[in-house]
Amino acid sequence: MVPGKSLFDFPIHLGRGAKAVSEPEFTGFEWYEQYEKRHADDLDEGRIVALYRFEESWTSWEMHPAGDEVVACIQGYLTLHQELPDGTRHSHDLGPGEYAINPPGAWHTADADGPVVALFITAGKGTQNRPRQSGDNGAAGED
Repeated sequence: MVPGKSLFDFPIHLGRGAKAVSEPEFTGFEWYEQYEKRHADDLDEGRIVALYRFEESWTSWEMHPAGDEVVACIQGYLTLHQELPDGTRHSHDLGPGEYAINPPGAWHTADADGPVVALFITAGKGTQNRPRQSGDNGAAGED
């Protein structure tokens, strides 16, 4: 019997032709550069599917310019903060089974004060990140 792979550690690339490709272990933001090289012919429509476990607020913002990202809370509670390309800011409180969508070009980060498991379906092409400053939650407007 072949053991399953952990979606926490080994994301899946969903690509053209309804292909699902197991990816190498996620190692941090530098992983995206190699991802783009592996799927250069498929990035415009490809998506990364991954689970992420965290217990405290993120220390950075990230942004995906090539497409929407679905953030679905599986366990726990999180607040997703967004800075949209037009300068609008929103925050979404998510609990188990709830989701929000980060539109293309939206910088986003998350807060949590307990264990959270979230599912991410991401257009990974051109992903960028930046450090998060203390008190920097982008939450001027609430959704």
